[in-house]
Amino acid sequence: PSSAPGGSEPPPPPLQYSLLLQHLVGEQRRPRALDPAALGGIPSPPKSEEQKMVERAMESCAFKAVLACVGGFVLGGAFGVFTAGIDTNVGFDPKDPYRTPTAKEVLKDMGQRGISYAKNFAIVGAMFSCTECVVESYRGKSDWKNSVISGCITGGAIGFRAGLKAGVIGCGGFAAFSAAIDYYLR
Repeated sequence: PSSAPGGSEPPPPPLQYSLLLQHLVGEQRRPRALDPAALGGIPSPPKSEEQKMVERAMESCAFKAVLACVGGFVLGGAFGVFTAGIDTNVGFDPKDPYRTPTAKEVLKDMGQRGISYAKNFAIVGAMFSCTECVVESYRGKSDWKNSVISGCITGGAIGFRAGLKAGVIGCGGFAAFSAAIDYYLR
């Protein structure tokens, strides 16, 4: 390249890469507002009054108790039918130990055991759910301690019917089980 007489060369034009860097990390960088939509989040419109009302209803203690009761009933019924189906003592007659039970006897036992387990699971589910909701409302926090405390109260109340020692064991066992389930789910 030839130089101009008596003068210096003009500086070469900056590379496009260096201009890009000045806008990304340099002095010409403009800070962006923290907008969830700009960061890739899904924008959500404001909630209507009906949506807020449904949300409040679903977070109420009564709804949680009913949901736990229905879920416990279904789970207990399925568990009872399953255990009755694999039980080898259905229709057992000590006078005739080689007698095979009839289908009617097996189905009757499955129905009885299914209903019995369903009621028990529904009661335990409703007790635990109500207790947890009351403990959470009292403490004003939603953490693992609520399920442990409510597990202890529920297990202790169920076990206390058989005596103080059974109540203490029920409290500890149900609290430990609640802690394990809460740890696994959270």
